[in-house]
Amino acid sequence: MMLIPCPCCGPRNQTEFTYGGDASVKRPASDAPEAEWFAFVYLRDNPSGWHEELWLHSAGCRSWFKLRRNTRTHEIADSAALHQANPKQGAEP
Repeated sequence: MMLIPCPCCGPRNQTEFTYGGDASVKRPASDAPEAEWFAFVYLRDNPSGWHEELWLHSAGCRSWFKLRRNTRTHEIADSAALHQANPKQGAEP
């Protein structure tokens, strides 16, 4: 079990959350070429180590937030609301 720290509600069980994907992926402009859209939808890295992710507290406050998590150990460094500054940056917390 993983305890995920919701910025609004505090630490909660992982079953209350829905993973939203990589927080660093930027959506292409609406008039971008088809190749850029293909890359956005289908070509993704599978990072190992510290990574910034999007999460939804689906069984709680229904807020989206950013989470900095180690994909190897599931250790969580920090979380922040989408409108706040990014969670801790760098290779390690």
